[in-house]
Amino acid sequence: MSKNFELKKAVVVEIKERFENAHSAIFLDYKGLTVAEATELRRQCREQGVEYVVLKNTMIDLAVKDLGIQGFDEYLKGPTAVAFGMNDAVAPAKILTEFIRKTKKTTIKCGLVEGKLLDVAGVRALSELPPKEVLIAKMMGSLNAPITNFVGVLSATLRSLVYAIDAVRKQKSGEE
Repeated sequence: MSKNFELKKAVVVEIKERFENAHSAIFLDYKGLTVAEATELRRQCREQGVEYVVLKNTMIDLAVKDLGIQGFDEYLKGPTAVAFGMNDAVAPAKILTEFIRKTKKTTIKCGLVEGKLLDVAGVRALSELPPKEVLIAKMMGSLNAPITNFVGVLSATLRSLVYAIDAVRKQKSGEE
């Protein structure tokens, strides 16, 4: 085997590992970006813990086929960059959709979240989700609400009992 083939094989393995370790991957057609805009996008990704890399379509195709993911063929045309969400599945979608909204130069091709292929509408919907911490807080609030209401009902019942006993005491002692 040639040395070039071995290098390509190593690249495919590296890409495959990125897909396996990432919570999400958003595919971007980066055509038309200036160097300054590409640098700014990379900086924004780095700040949010997102890995932004430009990859060859043939290497991506080999990696996703090794992972058993189907349906990528139509998206692997033209220049492709991938934003891997290593810590947060929503972060790459938020960063890229906001960047596209500002620059109006690039387009999202598709996305991959936990092994599921998303079209552009799915990536857009993902970008509109609130941050993970907000979702957890809302869930905790929802779980806490029934308990809080139950405690309120119990305390109201006890308070009513105390008022009734106090009214009986006042009536017996002649107070008003």
